[in-house]
Amino acid sequence: MQIKSAEFVISSTSFDKCPKTNLPEYAFIGRSNVGKSSLINMITGEKKLAKTSSTPGKTQLINHFIINNSWYLTDLPGFGYAKISKEIRIKWEKMIRGYLLKRKNLLTTFILIDSRIEPQKSDMEFMEWMGANRLPFVIIFTKTDKLKKNELIRNIEQCKKALKESWEELPCMILSSTILTKGKEEVLGYIEETNKEVGELRIKN
Repeated sequence: MQIKSAEFVISSTSFDKCPKTNLPEYAFIGRSNVGKSSLINMITGEKKLAKTSSTPGKTQLINHFIINNSWYLTDLPGFGYAKISKEIRIKWEKMIRGYLLKRKNLLTTFILIDSRIEPQKSDMEFMEWMGANRLPFVIIFTKTDKLKKNELIRNIEQCKKALKESWEELPCMILSSTILTKGKEEVLGYIEETNKEVGELRIKN
C-alpha cells in the first residue's frame, strides 16, 4: 500500500464525537512514551502528522487522521505512567474503553510494546481486557534498533511466554523501528489485506 495522502481530521473527547463514517478504522495505542507518534509518522510518511514529545502523556484526546481518503488512522492516549492526576487518568481510561467498545467501524487496534524491556503489567492487563471483549489486535514491538538481536529475541520470547499463560493462539506480532523504517510494510500490508477482506464481505452481503 502506498500512502498518497494523510490528513488530520479531528480531536475528540469521547467516541460519540468521533467522525460519523463507515470507512475502515485502525487505532494505535500503547504505554506512554512507547514511540507511538513516531511510528504513526513513519507509517504515513508524514514527519509532523502526529505530534511527538519526550514527555509521557502528550496525547490526551482521540485523534483521527484520514488516509488516502479511504480509511481512518486513530491515535489514542497512552496508558500506564504519565504525570497526570488520578481523576484525569480515570477519565482517559473511560474515554479509551468507550471508543474501543463502541466504535463499530474499528477493525483492529495496534498495541505498541517497548521491545527493550520485559512485558509490563499494564501491557498484559490491557491485552487481557481486549481479549475478554473479543476485540482484535496486533502487537507492534517498538524501538527494536535499540538492542542487540539476542536481547530482542529474549524479550519477545518473554512476552510470548506471558501471553501463552492465557492465550491458546497468539496475536499477530510486528517488529518495528522508526530509525530503520522497519515494520512499515508489514503494518500497511496488514491494513490493506484487512480492508480488502472487509470490502469483499460487504459485496457478498
